[in-house]
Amino acid sequence: MSTSNGSGSAATPTIKPADLRGILKYVPRFQGQIFVLALDGAVVADENFGNLLVDIAVLRSLGIRVVLVHGIGQQLRELSALRSIPITNDDGAGVTDAATLDLAIRAAARVSHLVLEGLTQNALKCAITNAIRALPAGILRGVDQQHTGKVERVDKDFIAHLISAGVVPIIQPLGYGPEGRTLRVNSDLLAAEVAEALGASKIIYLSAHAGLRIEGELRHEISVDALNTLLKDKPDALPEALRSKAAHAVRAIETGVPRVHLVDGRADDSLLNEIFSNEGVGTLIYASDYQQIRQARKGDVRFIWSLTRNAVRREELIHRTQQTIEKNIEQFYVFEIDENIIACVTLAFYPDKPQLAEIGSLYVLPFYHGRGIGRKMVEFACLRAAERGATSAVALSTQSFSFFTSKLGFTETDKTALPEARLKSYEESGRNPKVLVKQL
Repeated sequence: MSTSNGSGSAATPTIKPADLRGILKYVPRFQGQIFVLALDGAVVADENFGNLLVDIAVLRSLGIRVVLVHGIGQQLRELSALRSIPITNDDGAGVTDAATLDLAIRAAARVSHLVLEGLTQNALKCAITNAIRALPAGILRGVDQQHTGKVERVDKDFIAHLISAGVVPIIQPLGYGPEGRTLRVNSDLLAAEVAEALGASKIIYLSAHAGLRIEGELRHEISVDALNTLLKDKPDALPEALRSKAAHAVRAIETGVPRVHLVDGRADDSLLNEIFSNEGVGTLIYASDYQQIRQARKGDVRFIWSLTRNAVRREELIHRTQQTIEKNIEQFYVFEIDENIIACVTLAFYPDKPQLAEIGSLYVLPFYHGRGIGRKMVEFACLRAAERGATSAVALSTQSFSFFTSKLGFTETDKTALPEARLKSYEESGRNPKVLVKQL
């Protein structure tokens, strides 16, 4: 949303009314929710860090509760080189000897101060916490991890108290043992632990990477099941630098965090664009595909109408007013990605032919074409139809019939397969769609 002038210097940022409308439609969904923002040390060191803090202030102004967890990898390496002190590990996932711990404490203090200073400049209250209780990782595969820790407990009441007081908690990649002993903790793991403890709705990993690349190709979204399979069967398909975040993203979702984002924290407006747009700019990792499908609610009526109106203009779908959609809202199912409705389908039953279900109004936003979402929507509707006792499903299509026959196993049939009332509306419409049927 920022602009620059021809000389390369920054111009006054401008926000268009369309930008504001785009953001404000998300506010009711996200207001009061907790987002855990995990900042890599490289992001804190980048020249864009000041802009990122402004974006964090925007989230707070919209009523989103923010918790910051930061890493220190880059600062630890720089401190090691500056003082000519070798370190045993730079990310808290391996052995931490006494010298490395000492440098890690110093690096954490420096990074926390930079965060504290930047948030203060943006008029945000904040506090560095000691909310992480840790125990020594011990001996793993025969190797003493020394001063590396594992999270025993997150003091969620303490953090919740800060949040409720309007304070942004800053959590260092350090934990504290029962006797006050300091232990080094991996920040990716820490973000997942904090998010689980607080019941956060998102973790956003802000790193020096555009997102998750799989075999070199940037993926804008991937289900947790698919990512978990890759980590187990084909880990080399993922960049080594992001395997930790990928693994902890899987763990976080499996323990109840709905969504995890991987975003380039060095890019202008990346945080806001990731949160407040359908497409995003990084990678979204979400719960399994069928868990993304839910029955529509009355609050979805306007979104469904807006989603499908272009298809209505192209005569792909029949025209429905918002009032008609609301009247039949129990027939609609929607597919959500990061709380954005990007696809819909209807499932209808007929009293005079209860063994038959009709699948209709299938639509997927063009940006998401080719990703299997339409197929999943129809498969989901078929599963629901079978659960309710239907033995066959019918679909009427004027332009997408080849999709139903080639991808979903439907076959063309005669219009007499329709119940009497449905046959009457079929003939009155004048659209003359193909009638397709599938045994469940």
